[in-house]
Amino acid sequence: MAAQRTPASTRTLFDPLLQIRDLHTHFHTPLGTAKAVDGVSLHVEAGEVLGIVGESGCGKSVLALSVTRLLPMPPAVFAGGEILFRSRNLLKLPEWEIRSMRGNEISMIFQEPMTALNPVFTIGNQLIEVVRIHQKASLSQATDKAVEMLDMVGLPSPRNRLREYPHQLSGGLRQRVMIAIALACRPSLLIADEPTTALDVTIQAQILELMERLRQELGMAIVMITHDLGVIAEICHRVAVIYAGKMMEQATTLDLFDRPLHPYTRGLMQAIPSPEASRKTQELYEIQGVVPSLFNLPPGCRFHPRCPLAQPVCMREEPPLREISPGHLAACWMAEHV
Repeated sequence: MAAQRTPASTRTLFDPLLQIRDLHTHFHTPLGTAKAVDGVSLHVEAGEVLGIVGESGCGKSVLALSVTRLLPMPPAVFAGGEILFRSRNLLKLPEWEIRSMRGNEISMIFQEPMTALNPVFTIGNQLIEVVRIHQKASLSQATDKAVEMLDMVGLPSPRNRLREYPHQLSGGLRQRVMIAIALACRPSLLIADEPTTALDVTIQAQILELMERLRQELGMAIVMITHDLGVIAEICHRVAVIYAGKMMEQATTLDLFDRPLHPYTRGLMQAIPSPEASRKTQELYEIQGVVPSLFNLPPGCRFHPRCPLAQPVCMREEPPLREISPGHLAACWMAEHV
């Protein structure tokens, strides 16, 4: 059965395409409960690119898998909050309806295409299957659509590629195949989880340019998950910074790079290698300390053990995510002084 879209008459003109409200995604394990996503709120407008940035293990991928409901349950559990897509709460939809929405209205590009693609099936098998399941197309129609998508993402000789296996393609071409599969049904929302991590800088630039071109052609929104601030600066309109499962800062890309308000965001930016530092043989900047264990989070602000500006209040009370300047939110007691 196809997922029913919410009638336009029941949505306001200014409803975001995706709205996450106070989401809590926890994992129950023998060691205790890991609060991988702990009270995150954000929204994505139609046609925009939202970047989600943070260190490894901060909860970025868990947030994405929560939206697509691809987490194994158990051990994962949604302990609170809402995920609204076109004003419908995805956490309350039955499994058959979520399954019909995946790939059709919400698609995802996974981090490593070599593990996301099935090595024993050809590229054609995997791409055609998506079209046939979601679009109810005949084999010939799905094959033509598969060729069209491979051509759209820039694969040479697209019809010949249908007979090839993932191991016969380079990393950049495999990533293009993943994008073709994700976009085959013209989704409204594309979630890209570290889509350029394993690629060299030349191929990375080509993939980012391709995604931006397809976004403009198809009018879809993109959630770009990455730890690379260079990727954020290249393609994103707004940025959300996450640390240890909590939202630290949200702003437009220009505001965030021009005036980061959270010490963690400043630390991430200072850690970017610069040509000047290389010429002067300066040591690379690093944020002192380590990300806290999700099983044993510190009291107060989660970043305070590593923060150079930490005050007594930071160790006692958790700062709320608040608007410091128009459209610029930060969860820091010292944000006005940064």
